[in-house]
Amino acid sequence: MNKIYKRFVVLILLVSVISGVVIYTTVDIHTLRNLDHFQPWSVALAVFSVGLGLFFDGSRLMHLVRISHEKITLYQAVQVIFGNYFLALLTPGATGGAVAQLMFLRHAGVPTGKAAVLVIVRTILSIFFLILCMPFIFLHDAGIVPGVSNDVLMAVTVTAFLVLILLVIGARRGYLDYIVIRLAKRMKNERRRKVFAFFRDTKSAVALLSSAPLQMLVVFAESGLNLLCIYAIVPCLLLGLGVTDIDWYTVMGRMIFLNMLLYFTPTPGGSGIAEGGFVLLFSETVPAGTVGIIAVSWRLIAEYIPFLIGFYYTLTVFGRDFLHRQLGK
Repeated sequence: MNKIYKRFVVLILLVSVISGVVIYTTVDIHTLRNLDHFQPWSVALAVFSVGLGLFFDGSRLMHLVRISHEKITLYQAVQVIFGNYFLALLTPGATGGAVAQLMFLRHAGVPTGKAAVLVIVRTILSIFFLILCMPFIFLHDAGIVPGVSNDVLMAVTVTAFLVLILLVIGARRGYLDYIVIRLAKRMKNERRRKVFAFFRDTKSAVALLSSAPLQMLVVFAESGLNLLCIYAIVPCLLLGLGVTDIDWYTVMGRMIFLNMLLYFTPTPGGSGIAEGGFVLLFSETVPAGTVGIIAVSWRLIAEYIPFLIGFYYTLTVFGRDFLHRQLGK
C-alpha cells in the first residue's frame, strides 16, 4: 500500500501548494476589509447548490440506466457519482473517473458492456451541453480570453460542434467503421483491441442516445441542471461578499467556459489549471484581494469534499484491495 499512500501525499501536497500560491499571490491590502463583510450563510447556499447538482446527476444516471433496461437505486447512483470524483482527482486527465463509474455500476448489477456505454453517454451529454452554451457566452462576453478574439473562439466552438455531430452520425450509420479499421491495422494487438472496444462502446452509446428521444431529452436537461447548479457555487460565494451589482450572466458564462477547458486538462482533476484559470477570468470581477480565496473555496466545495466522500464509498464498497489495484500500479 506504500504507493497508494504516496499518491495521497502527493495529491495533498499538490493541492496545498497550489492553494497556498494562489492565495498568497492574490491577497492585498483590501483582502481583510472585503472578507470582513463575508456572510457564512453563502457557504451553506453553495453547499446546497452542489447538493442539488449532484441530485440531478444521480437522477440522470438512474434515467439512463432505465433507458438501457437496467435498474439501480438512488443510493447506488450516489456511489457512482462520488466514486467518479474520487478517482478523477487522483489520476492524470481525470481518466480514473471513468474506471470508478464502471466499477460502481458493475457492483450495482449493471453488465460491463452497458456500464461502459452509460459512462460514455454521460460524458457526451455534459460536453454537448457545454458546447451549446459557448456561442451564447461569446456573443455576450467580449474578450473572455486575453489575446484571443471571440470570433476565433466562436469558430472553434462551431467547428467542435459540427465535428461532434458528424462523429455521432458517422458512428450511428457505420461511416466510421472503415476509418477505424484502417487506423487500427497499424497498431499493436493490445492497443488495437482497446480501440475496437472503445469504438464499439461509442457506437452503442450513440445507439442508446437515439433509442428514446423524449427520455434522452429529459436526461439532457438534467445534465444541464447538474452542471449549472455546481457552477453556481461562485455566485453563491460572491453574494456572501455582498456583490450584487455584477453581471451574473457573465459570471456563469465564465464558469462554464472554464469548466469546459477542464475536461481536456492533463493534470489530476484539473489541479493548478482550474485555480489559475479562475484567477485569470475573475480577477477584475470579484472584490479586491479575494479572487484567490474564492478560487480555493470553489475547488474545496466542488471537488475536494466530494473527493473525500468518494474515498469513503470506495473503501466501503471495494476495500483497500481495489485501491491497491487501481492506484498502486
